[in-house]
Amino acid sequence: MTLVNVGPERFDVWAPDVSSVVLLADGRQYPMRKKDTAPGSEGWWTAPDAPADGDVDYGYLLDGDTTPVPDPRSRRIPSGVHEQSRTYDPAAYAWRDSGWRGKDLQGAVIYELHVGTFTPEGTLDAAVEKLGYLADLGIDFVELLPVNGFNGTHNWGYDGVQWYAVHEGYGGPAAYQRFVDAAHAAGLGVIQDVVYNHLGPSGNYLPKFGPYLKQGDANTWGDSVNLDGPGSDVVREYILGNAALWLRDYHVDGLRLDAVHALRDERAVHILEDLGALGDAISAETGLPKTLIAESDLNNPRLIYPRDANGYGLAGQWSDDFHHAVHVNVSGETTGYYSDFDSLAVLAKVLKDGFLHDGSYSSFRGRHHGRPINGSLVHPAALVVCNQNHDQIGNRATGDRLSQSLSYGQLAVAAVLTLTSPFTPMLFMGEEYGASTPWQFFTSHPEPELGKATAEGRIREFERMGWDPAVVPDPQDPETFRRSKLDWAEASTGDHARLLDLYRSLTALRRSHPDLAGPGFDGTDVSFDDDAGWLRFRRGPVEVLVNFSDSKVRLDGASGSVLLATDDGTGLDGGALAMAPWSAAIIATQQEGQNA
Repeated sequence: MTLVNVGPERFDVWAPDVSSVVLLADGRQYPMRKKDTAPGSEGWWTAPDAPADGDVDYGYLLDGDTTPVPDPRSRRIPSGVHEQSRTYDPAAYAWRDSGWRGKDLQGAVIYELHVGTFTPEGTLDAAVEKLGYLADLGIDFVELLPVNGFNGTHNWGYDGVQWYAVHEGYGGPAAYQRFVDAAHAAGLGVIQDVVYNHLGPSGNYLPKFGPYLKQGDANTWGDSVNLDGPGSDVVREYILGNAALWLRDYHVDGLRLDAVHALRDERAVHILEDLGALGDAISAETGLPKTLIAESDLNNPRLIYPRDANGYGLAGQWSDDFHHAVHVNVSGETTGYYSDFDSLAVLAKVLKDGFLHDGSYSSFRGRHHGRPINGSLVHPAALVVCNQNHDQIGNRATGDRLSQSLSYGQLAVAAVLTLTSPFTPMLFMGEEYGASTPWQFFTSHPEPELGKATAEGRIREFERMGWDPAVVPDPQDPETFRRSKLDWAEASTGDHARLLDLYRSLTALRRSHPDLAGPGFDGTDVSFDDDAGWLRFRRGPVEVLVNFSDSKVRLDGASGSVLLATDDGTGLDGGALAMAPWSAAIIATQQEGQNA
C-alpha cells in the first residue's frame, strides 16, 4: 500500500487530462503550474501564490472554461455539489475524546441509522441528543449511512459525488466532528458507510479532471471506478486518502465498505487489501481499533481472512444469508432471492456455518455460489448480521418494515435470533421498538429528467421480486422522504415499548453471558424440527430455543434457569420447556450455574 505524495499545498489538484488549470480563490484567479511527481502520479497542478491560510471559497477553471468546478477533495461544499468548494481544516477542532479506548467487533452490537430520517430535524446535532438512548439500548457502534456530498436536499447517500465533504444539510464537517466526539463520550464507536464503487448521477465532475472512471466498464450504477487502468495509482490514493480522512482526521472507529462486488480491480493487490492494511496502520498509529466491514453477498470469506493467509484482512463482512433465513422463517415470504431459504434446516446451517451458499446452487442466481468459511482463520463475529437493514427495507416496493406485517411474537423471535446468534448483530433504526413508519427510497434530484429516470428505474427493479409496481412510491415526492422519518412517540407505547424492553434485555444478556459471542464456529450446536416448527441452539452453557409455529410446543431436555422468555406462557416444566406460539427463550443450563 502506497499513498501518493501530492505535496503540502492545500489547493493542489490532479488533472492529467487538461492543458491548463486556473485556481479561482475568493474571486481572484491564480494560474496553476504542473508539479514534478513520481512516475504513475503525473498530472498534479499547484498554485504557489494561492492564499496560504484562512477560509477560502474556491474552484478550478479547466482549459479556459469560465465556470469553475469544485475540488474533487472538497472538505466543504456549502452551496451544493455544483458550486464552489470551501476550505476546512479538521485539525482546528478541539477534540475531547482523549480517554476513548475504542471497541472491538467481537461482542459488539451495531445500530445503523440515516441522519436525515433519524430525527425530525435530520441533522447530526439532533442525532447527538439520541446518543444516550442508544447507549442505554446497549449499542456499541453507531453506523451512519453515507454523509458525503450529494445533489439535492435529501438522499439515501449512495448518490454521493463529493467523497471528502459532509453534506451541509446534516451540519457539515464541524457537526460531524461534534457527533463523533459526543458518541465517544457516550461510550459509542462510530462506523461510517462509504461508497467507493460508483459516483452519483449529478455533480460528478471527476471525469473533467482525469481518468477517475473506466468509460464503458459499467457496474449496476454506472461507470466503474478506475482501480487498475492507466492513472489508477492516483485514483486508488484518492480512495485511501478518503478512508484515512474518516479514520484519522474525524476519529471514526470503522468503515462500512459499500457493495464491494462492484469494486472491479484486477491488480495483484486488490483495493480491499490496501484498505485493510491502511486500517491496521492507522490502528497501530493511534492505538485504537479501526474496523473495516465489507458489504458483500459474494459469500467469499477471503474478505475476512488475514492477509498472511492470502486474505484481504478486513474485520468483517455482511451475511445476507442470515437475513434471508430469518426473514423467510418469520414472514413466510419466499419470492425472488428468498426462494432458497424456506426451511429451518437452512437457518440451522447458517447459524452453524455462517453461509447457506458455500458452494451450493443458488436458484436466484442460476449458478453455484460461495465457498465454505475456514473456522480456523476467522471468528463468527466477523459476520455482521441483521433481520432488517436499510437495503432490505428500503428496496422493498413500499419500504415496509417487518413491524408493518408481523405480530409482536414474530418480531420478538427475529430479535432473539439476531441478538443471540454467534455473529455480530446490527439493528436498523426504529427496529428496536417496532417502528410503524416505512423507510422508503427517496431522492431530491433538481433535474426533472433525472428524477423521472430514477422513478422509472425504481419500478423496473422490482420485477424479479414479484412486487406490484403500482404501489412503488415516487422517490422524488417530498412526502416519500417525510413519511420515512421515525416517529419517536411510538417507542413508549403498547407493544412498541414491550419490544424495546426486549431489545434492551437481549443486549444486556450478550454482555453478561459472553458465551453467546465467545466461541468459534465449532462452538454452536443446532437441532430443529421443520414439521413441528422449532429450533434450538447452544453456545457453551447457554441455550436458545425458538417456536416458529402457531401452536404450543414442548421441548424436552431443557433444564437450568430461564434468563429470558418473550412470552409469559413460556417456561420450564419438569425438565422440558413449554413454549407459547411464536416465542423464544434463553436458558442458562445447569452447567453454567455450576461454572458461575
